Amino acid sequence: MKQIYVIGINHKTAPLEVREKFYLSEPQQDLLLSELKSLPAVLEAFVISTCNRTEIYVNLLETFDPAVCLLPVLCAVKKIPQDVDLAKIFYVHKDQAAVRHLLEVVSGLDSLVLGEKQILGQVKLAIDRARQQNILHTKFNILSNIAIRAGKKVQTETAIGWGGSSVSWAAIVKAEEILGTLTDKTILMMGAGKMSDLAVGQIQNKNFKKLYMMDRTEANACALAEKYGGEAVSFYDLKDILQRIDLCICSTSAPHYILEKSIVAKIMPQRESNPLILIDISMPRNIDPQVATVPGVLLFYVDDLQAVVDSTMKIRHHAIPSVEKIIAQKLSEYQSKIQQPQSQFYSGIESSRE
Repeated sequence: MKQIYVIGINHKTAPLEVREKFYLSEPQQDLLLSELKSLPAVLEAFVISTCNRTEIYVNLLETFDPAVCLLPVLCAVKKIPQDVDLAKIFYVHKDQAAVRHLLEVVSGLDSLVLGEKQILGQVKLAIDRARQQNILHTKFNILSNIAIRAGKKVQTETAIGWGGSSVSWAAIVKAEEILGTLTDKTILMMGAGKMSDLAVGQIQNKNFKKLYMMDRTEANACALAEKYGGEAVSFYDLKDILQRIDLCICSTSAPHYILEKSIVAKIMPQRESNPLILIDISMPRNIDPQVATVPGVLLFYVDDLQAVVDSTMKIRHHAIPSVEKIIAQKLSEYQSKIQQPQSQFYSGIESSRE
């Protein structure tokens, strides 16, 4: 017998400082998929890793325990000891519950920000990554295609994503909540990836005074600066830039802290009592938590953004029954399709790249 499982950790089961230990970079996702592919118990698999969750979906032979089988591999890839208490923070869903969980994830029901739209794209990338490693077959091809269609249907036919719905959007709302307005403010964006692009897109019409773009790849910083009317600067100028800004939003892919207490402590006396707002939406975190102990600094992380969006959630919450109806329909569709002959399935397969 074969059974589908998802084993994972998310913002509901563990705080940020625990989640970031299990965050998987792209090379680590590839390594984990390769390791899973080599396990005789694993027939199919894909892996999702974002700032809010790390989840492993597997089609597993029934005789194997998913936690016993998978957690040691995850810990080995992350090079961390396997804690005996991991079972307390890693949830396990089986068969229909696992399929329902994936549908809730792609629909934005399981996100930190209800109705988050970026998760659908992240799931599509995860599925494509697994497909490239040839670790998706009949059952997971059916599952992935139905999940992606469900996510698209939810986004287009319900109000679950009404208003802003990304972590980047929440970061800007948080900044405006603290500063009152971004008009005439000087802003530093550290990182030039998709999350940074989303964040800067939120502020392009805020009449900011100055926007600095900083990335370890100069060409990326220049491209984003040109797109939004900013100025690309080097990490070598970080101390000087920190003296000038009101707000710094950090979203880089560095695996370590790139802004530490010693740097901030040196520049704060030169800011003439002007507070410095730092919002780190990176995973793992890129700003040392000790920075928050420096007088005049306000530091926020991903988990601090939940309260920001609570007041905007009423319309989205009203959309939940409509989303759940779509999930129920897609769950039924999945159950029906896996009972069809394989030839019928392959004649109608869709690409997750759509």
